[in-house]
Amino acid sequence: MVRVLSGIQPTGAMQLGNYLGAVRHWAEDQHRADAFFCVVDLHALTQEHDPLELRAATLRKTQELLACGLDPDMCTLFVQSHVPAHAEMAWLMESTASFGELRRMTQFKDKSEGQEAVRAALFTYPCLMAGDILLYDTDRVPVGDDQRQHLELARDLALRWNHRYGDTFVVPEAAIPTVGARVMDLQEPTAKMSKSRGTPQGRVEVFEEPDAIRRKIRRAVTDADGEVRYDPAAKPGVSNLLELLAVTTGRTPGEVAAGYTQYGPLKADTADAVVEFLRPLQDRYHALEADPDHVRAVLAKGAVKAADVADRVLARARRAIGLLER
Repeated sequence: MVRVLSGIQPTGAMQLGNYLGAVRHWAEDQHRADAFFCVVDLHALTQEHDPLELRAATLRKTQELLACGLDPDMCTLFVQSHVPAHAEMAWLMESTASFGELRRMTQFKDKSEGQEAVRAALFTYPCLMAGDILLYDTDRVPVGDDQRQHLELARDLALRWNHRYGDTFVVPEAAIPTVGARVMDLQEPTAKMSKSRGTPQGRVEVFEEPDAIRRKIRRAVTDADGEVRYDPAAKPGVSNLLELLAVTTGRTPGEVAAGYTQYGPLKADTADAVVEFLRPLQDRYHALEADPDHVRAVLAKGAVKAADVADRVLARARRAIGLLER
């Protein structure tokens, strides 16, 4: 069975782009693959953070993933730091990568720009991500365009390691969803919707109040010509609304566009469709909020399952690189 692995940082509320572009596909993958999904709390240490909030956010992110359809009986859901092998594998990857490779990572350039002090962990974090992937003999990694470069590094490190030390790691392949993968900012429709960039008015959070979602969509930026048609290059704002309405109603943007001649009704219908689309997820999330012990039990079970695989792969890597066995 093909093994799939992906991860999500605990910080920041899940927004619609996260769900449509990634997490919804994870819920489908768990039924057709040996799926491992990880809340990558160690990745969150690359930036300044509040320790109490990080712990709370890690639990909250797990609740969000469960509400979005991840089933612990169908997949392995766990927290990265609960499996100690991740930290050791990151060091082995740092011992394999070059300074030049890490310096070329565009995410490091973007996140460090304008910063007076940058944590070394931000520079080496692609090695941790590579270790996350390689620890599980991963065949396929669902990633967005913004993580493609990091996955390519993981592939390069696996190939280099296998050449130097013998066949140790599975070389992973990327799986980049094409449908609904890029949800754009409602206020800056030429930019991807993000939980960390842009304004709160530009992003729809999956678990925010329905009335807030409606307000944001009704105030979405469009253009001045008044024509409803799907044309992402010339009409990014209108096209973004058409994409949202299409993906939440199971149609194509072209089919949706044919039903409208004015922006007002398009915005109103899109708002209603998004709210109804998210309602089952929100209901499940509120139920999980009332039962944190269940969420912790899910993570404890997932950590045991993940460690069983990760520890065996790490032992294989330790032998290959020449570390003395205990």
